[in-house]
Amino acid sequence: MAGFVKVCKKSDLAAGSGKTVDVNGKAVAVFNVEGAFYAIDDTCVHRGGPLGEGELDGKIVACPWHGWRYDVTTGVNQMNPEVTVSKYEVKLEGDDVLVSL
Repeated sequence: MAGFVKVCKKSDLAAGSGKTVDVNGKAVAVFNVEGAFYAIDDTCVHRGGPLGEGELDGKIVACPWHGWRYDVTTGVNQMNPEVTVSKYEVKLEGDDVLVSL
């Protein structure tokens, strides 16, 4: 277990948005869904698009390259539930958002 790594401040990520962060050399997408924070692998399984740059609609992010949609709370693809990206544990400490791989 890598332990938790600070990736941003809560105030850096507005509700309804996401961003790509680096966690120990791995690209991770972090999202703020109505004040709850979630982290998934940043790489779409279709063609490698950056999910952290995708449009967030509720808890669903659409890959900016080809529109594949994932539930950021589970990492599950909306069209085919057998297709997933990794989901990571998030914890908040004050204004800090921390992610563990």
